Amino acid sequence: MTEVAKISHSTTSLAPLELWEGNMFSLGWRAGETGSQSVIEKATGESLGNVAIASVTDVARAAEAAVHAQAVWAAVPGPSRGDVLRRFSDLMLQHGDEIADWIVRESGSIRGKGQWEVHTSAREVLEAAALGSQPIGTLLASADGDRRSIARRIPIGVVGVITPWNSPFLLACRALGPALATGNAVILKPDPQTPVCGGVLLARLLEMAGLPDGLFHVLPGGVETGEALVVDPLVRMISFTGSTRAGRRVGAMAGEQLKRVNLELGGNNAFVVLEDADLDRATSAGAWGAFFHQGQICLTAGRHLVHESVAAAYAERLAVRADRMVVGDPFRGEVHLGPLVNERQAENVDRIVAETLAQGATLIAGGTRNGLFFRPTVLAGVRPGMPAFEEEIFGPVAPIITFSTDDEAVALANQTAYGLVASIVSANEARARRLADRIHVGIIHINDQTVLHEVYGPIGGVGSSGNGGNYGTGVNADQFTEWQWVTTRDTVPAYPF
Repeated sequence: MTEVAKISHSTTSLAPLELWEGNMFSLGWRAGETGSQSVIEKATGESLGNVAIASVTDVARAAEAAVHAQAVWAAVPGPSRGDVLRRFSDLMLQHGDEIADWIVRESGSIRGKGQWEVHTSAREVLEAAALGSQPIGTLLASADGDRRSIARRIPIGVVGVITPWNSPFLLACRALGPALATGNAVILKPDPQTPVCGGVLLARLLEMAGLPDGLFHVLPGGVETGEALVVDPLVRMISFTGSTRAGRRVGAMAGEQLKRVNLELGGNNAFVVLEDADLDRATSAGAWGAFFHQGQICLTAGRHLVHESVAAAYAERLAVRADRMVVGDPFRGEVHLGPLVNERQAENVDRIVAETLAQGATLIAGGTRNGLFFRPTVLAGVRPGMPAFEEEIFGPVAPIITFSTDDEAVALANQTAYGLVASIVSANEARARRLADRIHVGIIHINDQTVLHEVYGPIGGVGSSGNGGNYGTGVNADQFTEWQWVTTRDTVPAYPF
């Protein structure tokens, strides 16, 4: 095994190695039944420690403990639950540098992305905490004047949260915050590629914030762990963010259990540039949308649909931006792009680029890699049917496809099974809005890029991108509670029977 690299464990107050080495968090820090797995720094391949991998038995044990803890937690006044989450949010900011370091080293993100993830997560949790102080029901009309009729929100129970490796801290917080605020317990299964920033740190922060024992569990693991969580009868809801292929399996298994499931899945997102666009601003936004976090985000601008009259100029300016970008170790230098997450992903990006070029596309910039470090790549002359048009690349590749009319742009944007996000860049806002009305996605941005993740708007997609906007301040209460109808009378009425 590779020697464990140092992360100044002697000075950190959040998650020292001796706390989590070989452990998971479930009724305290303890070893699992199926051994442990090394936590790898993506830029160097070094081991940063080992985390326990949860077994099916570990999942069942956690679910049983969570059921009992949730019943007590649901009886705690909502404002008091919110107070715990406000402390949780504050602690994130206090330990923000350490959390960001872990995000950089485990996921390969640049430092700015790690810091953004911390601050956005703190806001997610702070907004979720307010749910505890909001109205939880409504007085209903009734046909009988002697009947008092109300509808109230009640907790779902135990919520299973399954998160990916690309933004592990944020994507956990946007689910566990509102789930805990509304009186649920949470079992979190972080991706085994990012179990510390995606799980260990969250467990430690919630411990420090005073969350009662048994309400939150972190069970790192792969497919077997995740499927055990989905099918456990004590887990009444699944919040899943990840690939479409895995999401279909999760949705099918949850459906068999008749349990609620929130799915935010992949995307092959269109970035539409009309001929009247400011190309300097458009290529800046396009570069950010395509290359941020090495293109490893479901919201990435995966297809650049550019009007034929400006396509050559757009490609040239985008290539200049790509060529200027620095690729390297984000923990030890100032870079624009870090490494891809693993060799399998790097090989897949290689394949997509090579096959697209073989089918007639033109390489304008990049197209090469050194291990997991892939140069930002611009491809021109991409057409439907080519891999770079059809597939979600999950790498720093900007395929450029041309169109001649607005109708053709809309048709190309909709020529995918995915439906997560799209952007339209134009000097004519009214024209852009007309196009936006015809593009079938869950999120759309005019005169901006695709990688926007605010706390306030509903985040989610349609089609192969998921089952709608499941996360955001306007929808969280609906997603993480159930409605219960309650009627009361002073006396039992007389009935004909």
